[in-house]
Amino acid sequence: MSNKRDGTLYIGVTSSLSRRVWEHRQGIIDGFTKRYGLKRLVYYEPYDDIRNALQREKNLKHWPRAWKLSLIHEANPDWEDLYEQLNR
Repeated sequence: MSNKRDGTLYIGVTSSLSRRVWEHRQGIIDGFTKRYGLKRLVYYEPYDDIRNALQREKNLKHWPRAWKLSLIHEANPDWEDLYEQLNR
């Protein structure tokens, strides 16, 4: 999640991405994303096994910011909000 191109980043794991992004967008849960206005889904990776997703989250959170930005720029160069793609 982000607030704008090259903006603040949030990395998380959920069993329902569409629901969780909706919650972030509505600002209904207090925390980091609400405080910084992170409402744009700019990158995601689907996993069948939650253990793999949790390990990937842990790894990404330890990456330098530049690596995270590069990952997003490669997959979503225009930093489009990918939320609508989830509900097609």
